[in-house]
Formats: sequence, C-alpha cells, structure tokens
Amino acid sequence: MVRMGCSWKFFAGSGEGRRTFAEVGVGDGIENNTAFLHSLGWSGAWIDAEPLPSASPTNVRFLKAFTTSENIAELFTQLAVPRDVDLCSLDIDQNTFYLWEALAAWQARVVVIEYNASLPPSVDWQVTYVADRVWDGTINFGASLKALERLGRRLGYTLIHCEIIGANAFFVRNDLVGAHFTGPFDAETHYEPPRYSYLHILGHRRSLLDRALPPVET
Repeated sequence: MVRMGCSWKFFAGSGEGRRTFAEVGVGDGIENNTAFLHSLGWSGAWIDAEPLPSASPTNVRFLKAFTTSENIAELFTQLAVPRDVDLCSLDIDQNTFYLWEALAAWQARVVVIEYNASLPPSVDWQVTYVADRVWDGTINFGASLKALERLGRRLGYTLIHCEIIGANAFFVRNDLVGAHFTGPFDAETHYEPPRYSYLHILGHRRSLLDRALPPVET
C-alpha cells in the first residue's frame, strides 16, 4: 500500500472529477491508497476479505468479501461503483492482474495497482490464475510491471509512474493523459525496485484523518 496522500498528486494533471474512489484490499482502513482522499471529502467503496477493525468511515461503503475475477464486477455493481470512478485501487497480492482484467467495463480515470517488483521491468509475467489462491509470502505473486503495462494498454490506460518503494504503479486513462505526464510510458522508464524497508518510518501513530469540513462563513 502507498502511504497516505501519494495518490492525491496524480489528479493535479487530470482534475478531480466527481471525487469518487473504489479500493480492493484496504487492510485496516487507516493507511491505504484512498484514506487520504476520504479525508478531503471524497466518497467511495472499500472491499476486503477481512472485516475493518472499526466502523466504516462516513461516505465509505464497505463490503467484506473474498474477491475473484468471477465476482469482482458483481461486487462493484452491488456497491454502486460508478463506471467512470475517479480512482480505482487494486491490491490483493496474488490475483491482482486478473481482477483488473475483469473490470474492463469500469473505466476509472486513475488506476493504482500493485506490481511484483522482484521481476525486472522487461519481463512480461503474471501468476497462474487460481480463484481461491492467496499469497504464500514468496515472490510468486501478482504480475510484473511489464505485464501490467501490456494489460493497461489493452484496457485503455497509460503507465505514468511507480512509487519509490516498488509496490504500486499508477495508470491514467488514455483520454486524460494529454501533455500532463512525461514519457516514455513504459515499464523500463517507470520501474522502481523493491524498497519495502522505506515503509518502516518513525513518526506519529497512524490514524484516519477527520473528513474535511466546509469553511465557516463569516
């Protein structure tokens, strides 16, 4: 998962839209790819195989479900995720590639997706799909950045960035790329190696930020 706020900057180029999100694999709900957007007043849907430790925050529809390529579209429909949702984040470790492939009917403006940084950027590889398979803690998971670049092109997306820890890749829908982002738009250019130790940073205890309040009229 990317640290709170990283996904926010990617809307500077393409605009905020309707300020909606959908995230699959939200963990504890405190630090994920859309928690910061929620604190800015965005609304959306969360899905995870485990229950949230506390109640779902305001303006977030939460569903406890084990996601597969066979049920993900049905779950998005059940949660009323807009077909043009502004940000879609996918992080289920093992079958993430296949979830995105199964969501072709949803044309999110920005997609954040976990990639397997253990594989070099020129290697086109994804794990064999087994619906109930979960990550075993090894490097045998998900898909390489090149495989996701290829899938993104097929679905109408451009790879624009990878975060420095080598966990998440960012894709923007082709019609929104324009001159806002710098190419080449390929895995070789944007790949970041695994730097997972960067996640362990000393600082204040994690918390979900309060939802932004409207300004007080004077």
